[in-house]
Amino acid sequence: MNGTPLNRYLAELFGTFLLVLFGCGSAVLAGGDIGFLGVSLTFGITLLFLIYCIGPVSGCHVNPAVTLCLAAADKFPKTDVIGYILAQLIGAVIGAYVLYLIARGLPGFELAKGFALNGFAEHSPRKFGMVACLITEVVMTATLLYAILCSTKSYYAGGFAGVAIGLTLAAIHMVSIPVTNTSVNFARSFGVAIVHGGWAPGQLWLFAAAHVIAIALAVTIFKLTHCDKA
Repeated sequence: MNGTPLNRYLAELFGTFLLVLFGCGSAVLAGGDIGFLGVSLTFGITLLFLIYCIGPVSGCHVNPAVTLCLAAADKFPKTDVIGYILAQLIGAVIGAYVLYLIARGLPGFELAKGFALNGFAEHSPRKFGMVACLITEVVMTATLLYAILCSTKSYYAGGFAGVAIGLTLAAIHMVSIPVTNTSVNFARSFGVAIVHGGWAPGQLWLFAAAHVIAIALAVTIFKLTHCDKA
């Protein structure tokens, strides 16, 4: 990573802003045309290009779970954790608000009808229960984090981390959109929930809890499967 702490925080803010605007925007503005597959690919492609754009500056975490996971695995300075997470949350809220400003220009758009929100039970896209949604978020988030940890190994093919991580995120969305609308990123969930209001902020606890469990799971599996230090 290069630059000052301010450079890195601003890169994380801008990157998370774009991830929410593009990823959630694909669902809100074009979901009826591109479907689950299109939304999945949009999230994956957006993360892929962000890794190459801001990765050299901040590492392109754009996700509190990634920041906490890398810190827990001793791959990221713990002194930067709070600054990164605050930048990610702020960027996500800005991205969600800009998306709202665009979406409200669409005839027939109503915020109450949906805003790429993550939810469980009656707010799950296919009405999956709370336990199923919790398990889904734990497994999918742990999978993303594991892929990221693996791509940090020194012997990993140089320059290909973005492709692997972006495709992993796309695959995760293809499986879990019907269950929780796919979070695997608390900032993404937080941004649209805050702008939407209503019931959405009250369900954020499940995603926060799932991602904490996923961090512990991903770090444990990584250490068990990669015993070397390279």
